Amino acid sequence: MPTCPAGHTSTQPDFCDTCGLPIPAGQQVAAGPPLEPASPAPISLTCPQCGALNVADALFCESCGWDFIAGTPAEPGPDPAAATTGTAAAATDEAPSVLPPPAPKVEWVAELWIDPDWYAAQGSTDPLPSPGLPDIVPLVKEANLIGRVSVNRNIFPEVDCELDTGCSRRHARLTTDGTRWWIEDLESANGTFLGPSAGPLPAMPIPRGRVEVAADQRIYVGAWTRIVIRRATADEQAAFAGAAV
Repeated sequence: MPTCPAGHTSTQPDFCDTCGLPIPAGQQVAAGPPLEPASPAPISLTCPQCGALNVADALFCESCGWDFIAGTPAEPGPDPAAATTGTAAAATDEAPSVLPPPAPKVEWVAELWIDPDWYAAQGSTDPLPSPGLPDIVPLVKEANLIGRVSVNRNIFPEVDCELDTGCSRRHARLTTDGTRWWIEDLESANGTFLGPSAGPLPAMPIPRGRVEVAADQRIYVGAWTRIVIRRATADEQAAFAGAAV
């Protein structure tokens, strides 16, 4: 750098920038060291953990999550499979298996008999089935329909008289308060009859409305069906315990 007469070095070649004295001509400004060319900015960044290429200003590796600022691997996240398994296990623990409700206890049953005497009194032209042991029907509802099944009309009686075509689809209704029973005709074609267990057969159908059925009385419907209402035996209760009724 040029030096003024007072001995000051100056950045200016003609006057000292310290004291202002003129600098003698002929002094040359010493050239400084050559400047190194600036390094070009990197266009990509290689992850030291997995070797994946990332953009130059990336904060985290897109492949493995390496933290370029802190120089540490990413925090491990929750395992999706474990989370799914845990959720399923929790759901299993919180949602117990649904068990079917137990069948209601059968306190009463209806015996359906084929009665040849009733058949003879009706004068039916349908062939009489062979008489035998009665069908036992559990009575677990407060109201039980007597009749015959009709899928088209959505009629599914609790006391199904099956092949007795003298019985209407919706013939009569049995109702109870748990101790007593009543019979009501539902405007059937051939009527509903109530008679004693012994003696002559009933000749007149029951009137409209509910009629109480005494313990020794029998219900007659259709061409040959006699119905007896009674308490279920212990064996019958056990037999119906696991059945859906």
